[in-house]
Amino acid sequence: MNKPYTVLIIDDEHLARLRLKKLVEKFTEAFTLVGEAKNGIEALKLIDDIKPDLIFLDIEMPGLTGFELLKKLNHIPLIIFCTAFEDYSLKAFESNSIDYLIKPVKEKRLEQTVLKLQQLKDNFSKENVLTALSNIALKKKDNTIASIAVKKGDKIVFVKLEDISHFKATEKYVTLFTNSGCELIEQSLTQLENKLPSHFLRVHRSYLINTHYVKDFQKYFNNRYIINLNNSKKTIITSGRSYKNNIKSFINP
Repeated sequence: MNKPYTVLIIDDEHLARLRLKKLVEKFTEAFTLVGEAKNGIEALKLIDDIKPDLIFLDIEMPGLTGFELLKKLNHIPLIIFCTAFEDYSLKAFESNSIDYLIKPVKEKRLEQTVLKLQQLKDNFSKENVLTALSNIALKKKDNTIASIAVKKGDKIVFVKLEDISHFKATEKYVTLFTNSGCELIEQSLTQLENKLPSHFLRVHRSYLINTHYVKDFQKYFNNRYIINLNNSKKTIITSGRSYKNNIKSFINP
C-alpha cells in the first residue's frame, strides 16, 4: 500500500464502534479513520459525501441493513463486513468485497485483513457487489423455514410459524408467543430474521412480529409506533425509533 485507506466505521452498537476504532487506529500504515455512522441512514449520506476508500460495515442494523445500504449507494467503496454471526450468505462476497470479520473483532484477525489489502488487485466493482446481493436475496427466499424447533425435556417439538404472533428477546433468551402460551428458543432475533419469511417484521431490538397478527399501528412520539396484535393476549408493543423505516415500508410497500 502506498498510502493508508480512508476508512468509515458503520455499526449501530456504540461499544462495537469504539472497539473497532481502537483497533483500526493501531494500523496507521493501513488505515486513516475519517468518520463513523451509527446506522445505515446516517452512513448513506456520509459515504456519498466523504467517498471513503473502505468501510467496515455491520450487516444487521435497524432501519437499513448493511445489504440494503449497499443497494442505495452511488459510491461503493471497498467493503469489510462485520457481523456477530457466521453466515453462509457472506461467502457470496469473498471475491467481491475484501473480507468479513466476526465480532468481537480481534487484533490478529484484523492483521490478516491488512495483509489481504496489501495483496489487493483492482478487481472490485459495484456490479459484482450488486450481483452478489441479488444472489443472497434469492437464497434467503429458498431457505425460509416453516416451523421453529423447541426443546421440551428430551423431546424436540415444532411450532408452526402461522401459530406464532411474535418473538421477544431479553438479555439472555428469546421467547416465542402463540395463542396457547410461550416457549424459550435457542436462536437470536437476528438469526430468526434471516430465516423467517417476509411477513415477520423487526420492530424493535427486542421484538420480531408476525404481521398477520397485527390489528393496527398507531403513530407515537419520537418516530415510534404503538402496535396492537390480534392474538389471545391482545399484546401491545411499542416500536423502537430506529425501526421506523421498517414499519413504514410495511405500511406503504
